[in-house]
Amino acid sequence: MAITAALTVLLTLIHVACGQLEDVIIDRYFIPTHCSREVQTGDYVRYQYNGTFEDGRKFDSSLDKGFPFVGQVGVESKVIPGLDKGVQGMCVNERRKITIPPHLAYGVLGAGLVIPPDATLVFDVLLLDLWNKEDKVQIRTLHKQQNCKRTVMPRDFVRYHYNGSLLVGNLFDSSHLRNSTYDTYVGQGSLIRGMEEGLLGMCVGERRLIIIPPFLAYDDKGYGTKVPPYATLVFDVLLVDVYNVKDDVNVEVQKIPQPCRRRAVVGDFIRYHYNGTFQDGTVFDSSYSRNSTYDTFIGMGYVIAGIDKALQGVCVGEWRRVTVPPHLAYGENGSGELIPGSAVLIFDLHIIDFHNPKDQVDIKVIYKPADCNLTSAANDLIMYRYNCSLLDVAIDGRTWYDFPEPPRVTLGQGKLIAGLDEGLQGMCVLERREITVPPHLAHGTNGALGVPSSAVLLFELELLQLQKGVPEGFLFIWLQDSPEPLFPAMDMNQDLEVPLEEFSAFIKLQVAEGRGRLHPGIDSDVILRDMFKKQDRNADGKITEDELNIIVNEDDEVPKHEEL
Repeated sequence: MAITAALTVLLTLIHVACGQLEDVIIDRYFIPTHCSREVQTGDYVRYQYNGTFEDGRKFDSSLDKGFPFVGQVGVESKVIPGLDKGVQGMCVNERRKITIPPHLAYGVLGAGLVIPPDATLVFDVLLLDLWNKEDKVQIRTLHKQQNCKRTVMPRDFVRYHYNGSLLVGNLFDSSHLRNSTYDTYVGQGSLIRGMEEGLLGMCVGERRLIIIPPFLAYDDKGYGTKVPPYATLVFDVLLVDVYNVKDDVNVEVQKIPQPCRRRAVVGDFIRYHYNGTFQDGTVFDSSYSRNSTYDTFIGMGYVIAGIDKALQGVCVGEWRRVTVPPHLAYGENGSGELIPGSAVLIFDLHIIDFHNPKDQVDIKVIYKPADCNLTSAANDLIMYRYNCSLLDVAIDGRTWYDFPEPPRVTLGQGKLIAGLDEGLQGMCVLERREITVPPHLAHGTNGALGVPSSAVLLFELELLQLQKGVPEGFLFIWLQDSPEPLFPAMDMNQDLEVPLEEFSAFIKLQVAEGRGRLHPGIDSDVILRDMFKKQDRNADGKITEDELNIIVNEDDEVPKHEEL
C-alpha cells in the first residue's frame, strides 16, 4: 500500500494548511561504522520496511510479503514522495525511522480502506542494497605478490578460493567451507559477467575484493534461496592457480656448475632432490623430507610428462625451477588427496647425478710422470691414496691425508669394486687420476655404507707403490726360462737333497737376480714353506730329484714341477 500512490502529486498540490508545511522527520537510529556510499536520486535500492500509523498500528510490511522493496529513487518512483525523500543519504545496513506528514504521503484522500485521510505514516526501513545502472565492477586489491610473472587473461583456466557475501555482509557461499577451489575457464561464459571481469589481471597469490552490481550478477532472477533478486555481490577472491591449455613446461635455470661436462639425455638414469609446491607456495611433497633422492630413468614415462621433459639437458649439480601445467602433470583428476585436479605444479630440482646403463669407467689423467715404464695390471700389489665422493658431496668428509696408512690391494682379485679396480690399472707410480664410476661398476642398486643406491662415484687416485704380481693361484713365477735340469741348480751343495733352507736360498736368489717373482703381499717365508711342502711329497724335510720330477700326466714327456 505504501509503495503505490498514483495520486500523490495531485494530493500534495491540493493540500491546504496554515503556515509552513511539515517535512519528513528522519531518525537514524542505527548507522553502520563503515559507509562507502549513500543513496542518491537515480540510484536503485532494495530495502525491508514496516509501515505503521503514529499509534503503532501496522498497515503494511515487506517482511509480511516475504520479499523486500526494489525500485529507483526519485525517478518515476513507485513510492510516496516522503518515503523517496526519507531513504536518500542512507547507507547499506542503516536503519531509519521515517515519519511522513500527510502531504508527503496520501494527503486528504487517504488510500482506500487502509490509509485514512490526513494520516501521518511511520516507516521503519533497513537498507539492504544500493546500486546504479552506471556502476561498474569494483576491484579492491587486498594483497598482491611482489613478483608477479603472469596475470589472468581470457581463455585461461583458473583455480581460486572465495567467500561470497551480500552487500549487508551475509555469507551466501564459500569455497573454503567446501575445502575445494572453484575451477573454471575465464572468458567463456562459465561465470557471471562481473566475476569474469574481476578475475582478469590477477596474479597467483593475489587477493581481491570484487563488488558486482546486480545486472552483472544474477540480476532479477537471483540464485537459489541464498542470492535474492537484484542483489549486489561481494566476493573475497584468492587466486590459487592459473594456466592456459597451450602452456608448455617452463624451465628456469637457477644455478649451473662450470664446467658442465655432460648433459642428461633420454635413457639416462638420474638421481635428484626436489621440493614440490603449488603456485601459492604450499608444499605438497619433498624428497628432502624423506632424506632420499628420487631415482628414475629419463624419457621413459616413469614420471609425469612435464618432469620427464624438464630433466633432459640437465647437468650434475644444476638447480632448476620447473613449472608444470596440469595437462603435463596430473590433469583434471589430480593425484589422491595430495594433488587437486587441474593443479599447476612447481618443482625446485637439484640434480645429484646421472648415468647411462652403457657407461664405462671414465678416466681423466691429472698427472703422469715423464718416466713411466712400469704400469699396474691385474695381480699386481699396489699401494694408493684416494678421495671418494658422490658427484655432489664427499662421502665422509675425509681426504686421503686423513687415513693413517694408504691401502694396499692386489688388483684383479675381486677385492675392490669393479670400476675402481679398472681405474687403478695402467697407472705409473706417482701418477694421479680422476675416475668416474657408474653404479653398475660400483655398489649398484643396493648401495653401501655412506653410498646411496644407484650412486655414481668419483675417485681421486694417486699410485704410491707397485709390486708386479703373479697369476691368480700362483705363489711364484719364472720371468725367464727356468734352469734345465732344475734339480742340480737347486741342489746348491750337490748332496742330492734340498732341505727348506737350501730351497729358500735358491728361490730368493732367482728373485734377487730378476729371473723369478714371488707373490706380492704375502710374507716370503710363508710362500717358501708352502712351495717346499708341495715339493716334499713324502714330508721327510727334504726334496729329492725324484720328488721334483713328477709327471702329472702320463702323456707329458717333460717333468712338471707345478710353480717351479
